[in-house]
Amino acid sequence: MIRVLSLAAALAVLPLNAALASDPETDAERAIEAASEAFEARMEAFGERAEAIAEDESLSEEQREQRIGALWAEYAPEVSRFTAEISRHAGAIAQQALADIDVEALVADALNDPEVQGAIRAGQGMATNGAWASNDPEHMQTYGLVAQYALDQAAEAVTEAEAGVDEATPE
Repeated sequence: MIRVLSLAAALAVLPLNAALASDPETDAERAIEAASEAFEARMEAFGERAEAIAEDESLSEEQREQRIGALWAEYAPEVSRFTAEISRHAGAIAQQALADIDVEALVADALNDPEVQGAIRAGQGMATNGAWASNDPEHMQTYGLVAQYALDQAAEAVTEAEAGVDEATPE
């Protein structure tokens, strides 16, 4: 359990440290870095104390679990404070990251995908079909389902295209 908690804390900090190391630091990044360092130090202290409890052979298994639970309760507010600090600054970092993304180019690339073009043509073909003008409720329901299918296919193609862009974009 101790190693799992320490690992969870390290994994929480790792992506932040990697992301912050890549670009010049902003105020938000410096604040997150400071919070990460403080949090990492506290979690190391937790790990050491929890390990000492776990290795104490004079305690029963139940006593160890209780003491480690009490120790975790002592450190839980640290996790909450760290999470709050990261959340407070995450918006600024995300905004900076998104500033470098050309959304119009992404949309244009997605719309030029052959699968998306096929779905758009299928939708246009259905829209020009005279049966759409029919007031028959069964026709309306059937074509509504077909149109929804075409839209779902187009959305899926766009999502796959975006996933391809995300995989190609270095973090």
